[in-house]
Amino acid sequence: MYLGQDAEAMWLLSRRTCPSCGRFILYLENGSGFIPGTVPGTQNVRFAIVNKTTMVRPKGVSRAPVPPEVPPAIVEDYKEACLVLADSPKASAALSRRCLQLLLRSAAGVKNGDLSNEIQQVLDSNALPAALANSIDAIRVVGNFAAHPIKSSSTGEVVPVELHEAEWNLDVLESLFEFYFVLPARIQAKRDALNKKAGDAGKLLLK
Repeated sequence: MYLGQDAEAMWLLSRRTCPSCGRFILYLENGSGFIPGTVPGTQNVRFAIVNKTTMVRPKGVSRAPVPPEVPPAIVEDYKEACLVLADSPKASAALSRRCLQLLLRSAAGVKNGDLSNEIQQVLDSNALPAALANSIDAIRVVGNFAAHPIKSSSTGEVVPVELHEAEWNLDVLESLFEFYFVLPARIQAKRDALNKKAGDAGKLLLK
């Protein structure tokens, strides 16, 4: 359905129906020109050139579910960072930086400081695999903390960022979730199962 034209662009609302739940899925599009045969003000209008398409209903997160092993306080910031990514990369990056700082303090045991310093503490500990260490260090490189120190000193501050920076923050968080929470839980579960078998057989248990 064509909505009209404002100072920015021409707009239309596009509707789909979810084959699973039967609910409408709504997209807001802006563009220019019309495909021949479509008439503004009627249904089935299509732009010849689409500049941007945004899903406005339902609001969702197009990323993998958060593993259940991740603490709720960290999950809350991460999910919100994912949810606002398309609408505001700046807000998403601020939330993901705060989430990263909480994760490093609770799981990596770093001393409180600015985010750049806390990342360096983790790198200096050599506790991370090389690939993951490079990834977390890239948050400072991509974020350019040297040029924008507010990003490292005030992690919750909404400051200009690029979309790729906000997405990279989320990617790194997912990798850290796997390293700090998921893998230790899996190893512990396997160890517990092995200890149970060993105990049943009267053998020594693993520490």
